[in-house]
Amino acid sequence: MNRAGKAGAAVLAVAALVAVLAPLLVPADALDVTRVTDAPWRPPGAGHWLGTDHAGRSVALLVLQGTGTSLFVGLTAAVLSVGIGTLVGVLSGHFGGLAAGALLRVTDFFLVLPSLVLAIALSTVLPRGLGTIVLAIGLTSWPSTARMVRAQTLTIEARPFVERARALGGGHTHVIGRHVLPSVVPLVLVNATLAVASSIVAESTLAFLGLGDPTRISWGALLHQAQLHGAVPQRAWWFLLPPGVAIVVVVLAFTLVGRALEAVVTPRR
Repeated sequence: MNRAGKAGAAVLAVAALVAVLAPLLVPADALDVTRVTDAPWRPPGAGHWLGTDHAGRSVALLVLQGTGTSLFVGLTAAVLSVGIGTLVGVLSGHFGGLAAGALLRVTDFFLVLPSLVLAIALSTVLPRGLGTIVLAIGLTSWPSTARMVRAQTLTIEARPFVERARALGGGHTHVIGRHVLPSVVPLVLVNATLAVASSIVAESTLAFLGLGDPTRISWGALLHQAQLHGAVPQRAWWFLLPPGVAIVVVVLAFTLVGRALEAVVTPRR
């Protein structure tokens, strides 16, 4: 792995550690607006490194608390998206006929429509919550994975050793499990790493639009709160920059790791 990939992996390790330790680092009543006694819109200083928000809560603690939510939604939505895309790609590449044609038409339908618009529509119709955000992102961002997996499946199944396996009596389960999936999984893992970055951006966008879970703190929800309560007129840059920088840094880290893994998996590219 190159230096950029190692740097991205180090950043992700720190983010994961923060997400795990956030319940210990953030006191239970520190983010309760009914118990906070600090002044609102307090600029960064000795007491609060990143200042306070409109309710007097520490922005640093809010960012720490939001790390776990953003990473959880990004990871779970990426797993759902990549899982659906892999299933559709393998099935449409392995089986021909009407079934493959139907799967391709469904994939094309989701490719044509903007995934963010579909995610907004689903988030509006379904009940508010983290599960809805995961479903909205996962169910609308799988077509690119399906296309990639289908192309790889067709390439693998055109090779002589797969033809020999079929000639020796290997069925669909044998061909897919022993030959197709082992060749597809490395590319799927690379795509999953990049999908996490896209899912975090999508979650932040939905939360910024007010479609996130109102009971959970995430980086996108912090940006929504900053916009809703007038951080710009208050010139409270310390409430806007930290969650935005956190999103950019973590997304960049996932992208660097994904590109580094891609160079390892497919060195000729």
